[in-house]
Amino acid sequence: SFLAGRLAAARASSNRKRMPHGRRFAADRQRRVASEVPWPDPLAALTEEHSTSANLSPKRNDVMTRLPTRPTAHRVLVLTLLLSSTLLGPKLVSAEAASQGFPVRGLAIAAPQPRQIDRFLGFLTNEFAPRGGNTLILRVDFGFEFESRPDLRAQPALSKADVKRLVDVARPRGIRLIPQINLLGHQSWSTTLGNLLRVHPEFDETPWVKMPTSYQWPNPDRLYCKSYCPLHPGVHGVVLPLVDEVCDAFETDAFHAGMDEVFYLGEEKGPRCAGKNKAELFAGEVKRIRDHLATRQRQLWIWGDRLIDGAATGIGEWEASLNDTHPAIDLIPKDVVICDWHYERPDPTAVLFALKGFQVVTCPWRNPGVAVQQVADMARWRSNATPKTRDRFHGIVQTAWSGVDGFLNEFEQARNSPSASTNQTAGNCFLKTSEQWAPSGPAPNR
Repeated sequence: SFLAGRLAAARASSNRKRMPHGRRFAADRQRRVASEVPWPDPLAALTEEHSTSANLSPKRNDVMTRLPTRPTAHRVLVLTLLLSSTLLGPKLVSAEAASQGFPVRGLAIAAPQPRQIDRFLGFLTNEFAPRGGNTLILRVDFGFEFESRPDLRAQPALSKADVKRLVDVARPRGIRLIPQINLLGHQSWSTTLGNLLRVHPEFDETPWVKMPTSYQWPNPDRLYCKSYCPLHPGVHGVVLPLVDEVCDAFETDAFHAGMDEVFYLGEEKGPRCAGKNKAELFAGEVKRIRDHLATRQRQLWIWGDRLIDGAATGIGEWEASLNDTHPAIDLIPKDVVICDWHYERPDPTAVLFALKGFQVVTCPWRNPGVAVQQVADMARWRSNATPKTRDRFHGIVQTAWSGVDGFLNEFEQARNSPSASTNQTAGNCFLKTSEQWAPSGPAPNR
């Protein structure tokens, strides 16, 4: 079957080096291989010894009665993949017809610095909107002139007037602006603390882990990025007003909280979180942010990796979780939008999120071949899904993990030079992705 082929291909590539989320140094590619295990084989699982629940009807001689006795999360994952065969199946659909219906056709990128705004607005006007782009996730973090906490500003910082220029170009073109501040995780990078923990060291989830003078991975502390403690009584009084302030400036109804690659959570030496269930800690923070946004009629978006079982899927610890946060998928509100990122292989985990009740967007990075497949998969899932689940398959968000200038240089090179059409860059990947999601849209303005 088609599903068996997809799973076999996934198992065959389970030892492939996988590019982490927006990482800037090549050594990161080496560090996940050891932890990756093959995908579970639901077809083989059906031949294993099993027990049938006594309260199931003898007439139910189907997959529900033949699931092997395994941990609940594993059984749910296997069943999800089996049920998704109709979505992954060989039915041929018009990619153009289905992709034109994507509710989200987006780009996630660093917010432009003040000096980059003119160039970025030109890209929005002449390329992004004409190519059908309608959603822009901008990583602002602390690069905004916060009035509530000027001590947390990073430099250079966007002013309200800068943001207003973005809004005035985006809104009439139907582009939804979604600002992002990394919450919970990503509170440091390499050898440097982020502004939140620099100003508020008391919020540090792992204060005993000191920032190195020279960073390398792996390291004895397993330091990737620091986290703030979600149970610290003062942390939300600082971060949530920042969220409100940046959302007000962007005049938006949505906010992206990041929350990817959270490795430090519920650590055994932590003064507040030690011994607590990590899935509950993660879900509690998601719900706290979501509930706060809901009071202002705003929607929460997050990255989805901490909600995927990295062991059961074989995806590993970067694009999925090996630190026991994945059961949070059943604990968080269903109106949270999941950004499901996979960069080196088109893992079909969007099906898992959709069948769990979430709206989900698939997020490629720099591999055009993978991205084109991801667009085709999203179109097929939408075409083959039931009316109830169809619009949970919400579309595509291209990611870029450079600054604006780097991305636009890559994009312009790919657009203008046929020899660059196979380059593995975010700019070239966006070019190919946008050609797939809007193949017959209006020509870009050049």
